[in-house]
Amino acid sequence: MSKVTTLHEFIMDRQAEFQFSTGELSRLLSDIAVASKIVSKDVRRAGLLENFLGAEGTTNIQGEEQQKLDVIADNQFINMFQSGGEVCGIASEENDNFMPFKSEFSKKGKYVVLFDPLDGSSNIDVNVSIGTIFSIYRRVSEVGTEATLEDMLQAGTEQVAAGYVLYGSSTMLVYTTGKGVNGFTLDPSIGEFCLSHPQMKTPDTGRIYAMNEGNINICESGIKEYIETYCQQTQPGHERPYSGRYIGSLVADFHRNLIKGGIYIYPDTTVDPEGKLRLLYECNPLAFIVEQAGGLATTGRKRIMEIKPERLHQRVPYFIGSKTMVEHAMGFLK
Repeated sequence: MSKVTTLHEFIMDRQAEFQFSTGELSRLLSDIAVASKIVSKDVRRAGLLENFLGAEGTTNIQGEEQQKLDVIADNQFINMFQSGGEVCGIASEENDNFMPFKSEFSKKGKYVVLFDPLDGSSNIDVNVSIGTIFSIYRRVSEVGTEATLEDMLQAGTEQVAAGYVLYGSSTMLVYTTGKGVNGFTLDPSIGEFCLSHPQMKTPDTGRIYAMNEGNINICESGIKEYIETYCQQTQPGHERPYSGRYIGSLVADFHRNLIKGGIYIYPDTTVDPEGKLRLLYECNPLAFIVEQAGGLATTGRKRIMEIKPERLHQRVPYFIGSKTMVEHAMGFLK
């Protein structure tokens, strides 16, 4: 039987790859793994605990109803970041403003983390896969001071690490530090994430498209043309049209396409003219991952990671997945 490589061992082995590394980023990634295990446990038993399921009774900055597990997961990650000492501040999809950590201990942290604590949380009550998405940047403010808004509003090209955790039939953590993409599956028998998907590469093309087609008539005409005349029609050399697969949890849709090949589309519409997904908490981290795996992420016209954010909860149109498929879809836009 071959030796199993745990996430902790993998991070330690790769520590020399981190620019300016003195161990903080390694510890931060390990902290994220620990918080993910706790959230995974909460997700697994949510159906058994009355205070874990259903709506919290509040809305977030996006005007979306917060689920109880949204708040539980958000607090779990924030507490982990505050106690670790590597992070000077965070921004979360669930909070109106960014959060600079006030202690002198935290002010010495070299990193900020932007994250979506529980992506796809509307699917919690029906037992559909959900996830956590995170993005790590080196602070631009002076070490020893409070984190600033400028620390949070960095382009995706400045990310030093990004990843996601999928709470599905198994719990998986997938991340990149700009040296390829690796996936780890949580082994509940030993309580450790173990390397299960080394050096992940997404196929250059695939047979799956994921889009909320209920929005098809409020998209620009090129999107409708792409879906109806290309994805849904049999093309030369193929026996059948593309398969439409849309779960409604971005992490789950993205993870499937990353492995099998496919495209995920959430374009701007007449209802959401700026797009629906959040640049900082969802789009940038997954863009970093897909590019490291050989794929592409754009607004339909511009590379996602080159956008300079203007506000914390900025939204953008999103085309992400297999390189050839994304480029082809972009060709339909006027």
